[in-house]
Formats: sequence, structure tokens, C-alpha cells
Amino acid sequence: MSCDIAVIGLGVMGRNIALNMADQGHKVAVYNRSQGKVDLMMEQVTDNQTVVALEDIRELQLQLQAPRKVLLMLTAGAAVDAVIENLLQALEPGDIIIDGGNSNFHDTQRRWESLKQKGMLFVGAGISGGEDGARYGPSIMPGGDKAAWPLIKPLLQSIAAKTDDGEVCCQWVGEGGAGHYVKMIHNGIEYGDMQLIVESWQLMQVIGFNEQQIADAFRNWNEGVLQSYLIEITADILQQKDDDGVLRVHRILDSAGQKGTGRWTAIDSLELGAPLTLISEAVYARVLSAYKDERVKAAKKLAVTREAFTGELDSVLANTQDALYASKIISYTQGFMQMRLAAKEYGWNLEYGNIALLWRAGCIIRSLFLTDIKQAFESNPDLESLMMDDFFAEALQRSEQGWRAICSLGIQQVVPMPAMNAALIFYDGYRTETLPANLLQAQRDYFGAHTYHRIDKPDNESFHTRWTGDGIEEKV
Repeated sequence: MSCDIAVIGLGVMGRNIALNMADQGHKVAVYNRSQGKVDLMMEQVTDNQTVVALEDIRELQLQLQAPRKVLLMLTAGAAVDAVIENLLQALEPGDIIIDGGNSNFHDTQRRWESLKQKGMLFVGAGISGGEDGARYGPSIMPGGDKAAWPLIKPLLQSIAAKTDDGEVCCQWVGEGGAGHYVKMIHNGIEYGDMQLIVESWQLMQVIGFNEQQIADAFRNWNEGVLQSYLIEITADILQQKDDDGVLRVHRILDSAGQKGTGRWTAIDSLELGAPLTLISEAVYARVLSAYKDERVKAAKKLAVTREAFTGELDSVLANTQDALYASKIISYTQGFMQMRLAAKEYGWNLEYGNIALLWRAGCIIRSLFLTDIKQAFESNPDLESLMMDDFFAEALQRSEQGWRAICSLGIQQVVPMPAMNAALIFYDGYRTETLPANLLQAQRDYFGAHTYHRIDKPDNESFHTRWTGDGIEEKV
């Protein structure tokens, strides 16, 4: 019996993807180095699914119909390279290797170039949605060798999430590492969204909202412009209690983990010169949270003094919704700005409206909001910034007063809100016609003769002032 595809790596994501494929009528071969994971996989296979367990990777040559398709669901890094090396002994030119893990896009680019020389078709497919998404329909962002797309499109689209209007959240992204790059930006935005939510939650606690009021607020927000998966699950989390009635979240250690994709996004922003301030602050907030022992000591030595809040809770609630919404706009604005720079740097033809579509269902950042982003890029494919779209410009202006009020309140109440404040500062900076960088350039020229341009001279002319001498300006 010939199988349609093989899945290598049967952790939670790999196992659920394989079962999802089998649900759609595909014949799936599976392999894992650990026999225990293979056994667990096979225990979940039903009579109407066709799944074949392999004992050796070399069996792929006989078990798969040509061109062979192999999906890797492995931990990013050396494990992927090692398995690819083994696969080269079992596959032939024209066969397709798909990396569905969270690989760094630079690694994907390298593997794509290397395997192309061997005649293999390599695809780096970002997959988002967690274990439920993998099982019942994830968002899939494939990129790499475009010759592979017609061969894998029916299979990948059959298992992908669908929007309510039937759009499939799996479309070709671009060559080389483009698919994993877009997944990286997705994860960076995910970092930002999560940080904005937890900052709002902490402020509401400090101000004096009770647990039920906060949970109700998130549930109500999920019925409006903030409707999203992350708002929805936050409402659920804030209802879960231990047997003694204490909210479980209060007993979870406040030290956040991360797997690297948010950090990669921030690093790439620096390399490209993209102003990814909000997402970078979200990454640093996780880093700071890991300094738990030091924070406990600092809380005793540098004690916080707060004045009791005496304002209207209803007003704070409305302002927090505005602040969350406006900050979310900034988060996506920065993410899409970075993708535009990356497309130019790496030679990709990214379609930003389609990328927004990929994220409308199945993935962690799925939200109603993404429909508005898709429409913005449909109206203007060359849109430089979401803030320049009429819909988002008006939304920011409507939300600004509440947004400022919440950021000010956070400072007054000694509540650290790095992501929300970074969003507001970016908004103000982006719309400021004259920034103080002219003085900064003068400083650079003073101590390092780095030169500067003048606003009253052609752009291609540079100047230097002899600041410590006679003050004469020279054209360089």
C-alpha cells in the first residue's frame, strides 16, 4: 500500500497533524525515533483512518508514492539537519521535504538552497494553532521551492483551518525562508498581544476590579472589536479556580518561558532597521519576569507606594478597551512594516492581504481584527503603514484619549506596562514631523565627525562642522 505522505516526529503537534491528515482520507506513514511515541500515535488511530508505522526511515522509499512527500515535525535546529541527512539516503530528486517546525528562517533559506542543488524540493511551512489547531485545522504558511506547491497544495489545504466564509488559511507565501519568516512575525505579534493583555489585567487588579469583573470584562471584549482567540482564552483562564476557590492563575509562577521566535523577531528587526518597539518590549518583559529571585529582593528594598484609586471603574474599563485596541493596531503595524523591509532585503514578493487571511482562523493570533487588515491591503497593496489606512487612522484617533489615560494611570499606580507605553510612544513618534534627531546628528558630528545633511540642501550633500575650532561648516 502506497502512502500519500510521511510524518516524522510524533510529539503533540506531529501526532495531531498526522491524525488530521488521516481524518481527511490521506494515507499517512509515521516515524519517530522513540518507539513509545509511535505506540501512542497508533493507539489513537481509528478504523476509518489509514496510518502506517515505520520502523526505519529507509522504508519511506517503498512506502510513499512518487513524488514522495515527507513532513518533519521536529524541534528546530540540529535535529532537523540530522533527519534531512538521513532522508537523503531514502529519497530521490524531485521528492519533497516539508519542515513544519518552528525553524529559524535563515536555516530554512540555507536548507532550501542546499537541497535545490541535490534536486530535492524543500518547503519551510510555518504552522500555528497549538495542539487543537494541528488536530482540527491550523494556519499554515508554506514557503520554499515553488515547484512543490502544486504537489502539496491539495493535501495541506485539506487539513488547514477555514474561515467562516470558507477561505482556506493556507496559501503560498514565497520562496526560500519566506514561510518561516511570516510564522516568526506571527509569533512576534503573538508575544505583543499576550503582553498587552497581561498588562491590562494587572492594572485592573491594582485599580480594584474584583476577579469576576475582570473575567466579565474580557468576555464582553470578545464580543466586540477585540474579538480574538487570546481574549477568549484569557476570559476562560480567569474563571478557573483551585478546589479552595483561589484562581489558579494566582498560583502559577510569574516567570514566563519562550522558545525563541519572539527573540528572533526582535533580532531581525535590528538587522533590518525596523522599529519593532512593542514586540521587543514584550520579549524583554518575559526576560525580566525570569529574574524572579532578584525581583523579590528588589520589592523589599525598593518598596512600591501607591495611592488608592478613587476614580470611576466604568471609565477605566472603557479606556482599557481603547488602549488594548489601539496598541494592538500598533503591534500589527510594526509587524507588517518589518515584513515589507524583509521582502525588500530577501527578495520576496509577499502579499500582505493574503498573509492577514492566513491568520484569520486556526492560529493563535486569529481575530476579527485581521479582516480589517486584509481590506486595508486590498484597498492599497502598497500601503506603507496600517496607520495610514483610513479605517485604522480613525480607530487610533477615537481610541487615543482612553489610551493615554490608561498609560498615565499605569505610571501613577506603579504598574509596569512596557508594551502599551511603547505602542503609544511609537504612535507619537511616527506622526511627529520633526524629531530631535537633528540634535543627535549634531552630537555625532561633534564627537565623531560623522557628518549630517541639511534641510535646505540637496539630499546627496553631507556637511561637517568644526565644533571645537572656529565653528566653520564644511561640505564633505
